[in-house]
Amino acid sequence: MVFKKTIDVQAAVAIAAAEAIAAKTQGTFGVGGLMLDQHGNVLKSLHNNVVLHGLVFDPTAHGERQLIDWYYAERARGRALPPPEDITIVTTLDPCCMCSGAILAGGFNVVAAAPDRIAGINYDEAAVFEALPAGLRAQAQRSFSYPAVLGASLYARAGAGATPRSFFIGKTIAEATQALCALAFEATSREVVALFGADRARDQLRDPATLAPDHRIVRALKQLHPDALTYRCAPHAPDAGLAPFLLQAMARDQGNEKEGHHASHSAGAAVSKGDAVALLDAFGNLLLCMSGKRAQSGIRTAFMEITRAYAQLRYKLMDGATPEEQEEVRRYLGHPREGTFVFAHGPDHGAASFMDLGAWASTMEGPLPDHNPHQFQYVTPRIDAAALAALCAAMPPLYRDVIRLHPTQVRDQALVAALKRPA
Repeated sequence: MVFKKTIDVQAAVAIAAAEAIAAKTQGTFGVGGLMLDQHGNVLKSLHNNVVLHGLVFDPTAHGERQLIDWYYAERARGRALPPPEDITIVTTLDPCCMCSGAILAGGFNVVAAAPDRIAGINYDEAAVFEALPAGLRAQAQRSFSYPAVLGASLYARAGAGATPRSFFIGKTIAEATQALCALAFEATSREVVALFGADRARDQLRDPATLAPDHRIVRALKQLHPDALTYRCAPHAPDAGLAPFLLQAMARDQGNEKEGHHASHSAGAAVSKGDAVALLDAFGNLLLCMSGKRAQSGIRTAFMEITRAYAQLRYKLMDGATPEEQEEVRRYLGHPREGTFVFAHGPDHGAASFMDLGAWASTMEGPLPDHNPHQFQYVTPRIDAAALAALCAAMPPLYRDVIRLHPTQVRDQALVAALKRPA
């Protein structure tokens, strides 16, 4: 469907709700959204694409994140688009931490219809955003809108947060439309989350390093990352041998950052020494080590790149494959929760870093196994451990209570020293 213009919050939310229904039909999270310019012109509408064809395609493919990447991609192609502060994203569901970080990193405005009391940035519906780092709360209060829902049912609410942008003549939502937004998500969330739990447990996994070099899984890994399977450490214990791969990716990221300095006014500001993330499997094998691509989009950090790339690698190997071939992929390329993400730099209080924390949780989409509580490791800290623990403890219930987000520094001091050493 093509929509040209909307100057009414209710009409805009109705468009987003239609996208949410399309998402539900697809079998992914029932969430939809659209992007408007400062005159109410609809620039793009789309829906959640975490799941395609019954398989996890991209754990970061939430509507808001996709819209922001679309915006930067269009600008890179030379399309004249307004600056982010003149753009409004309308979404059927309160943005999660990943999408909130992306919105704040880029400087966009947002109108949210239904609440998300588990993972939404406004989960307590107070619109003071205590889940955010303190330095980002005022920005959210200026740019996140929760319009009034008219009616007498449980869906009715008073308006909160920022006033919707001035081009909106009508600034309220009908309760039936808000109910549709809420129910589209509720009707899909349990089924989609279950897909993330369908992967094999640690004792059912097999070591991809034992596969022949010409095996389709090895070929696909090497095509994506030529250094895959060339480094191995003890499980969940990265050591100094990982340093050359991280340093190479950090150097690439510094080049990308200089090239794409114009892409966002703040998204890359938190990283000054090169962004890089490695993914090790349950056996300690290096699967991927990637830099960011902020020249293409201000929110394409190294973690966003690596978690999307790994999920899409598995998807491409399984989509259309026989049940036996799908099972082979699940056994040799396990869910990341059984391995380790190693960040070159730890989280900080910036918006892009907050996005990464949320994206990591979206990748896990459930509790970590008891035998791997330190799935998220970093080499060099950017804030002290107490501040990081406080940041994670303030996040919405899904992050702090269910997934129990708890980044930890690597133990190997030689690895820490190698990344601190001047290039």
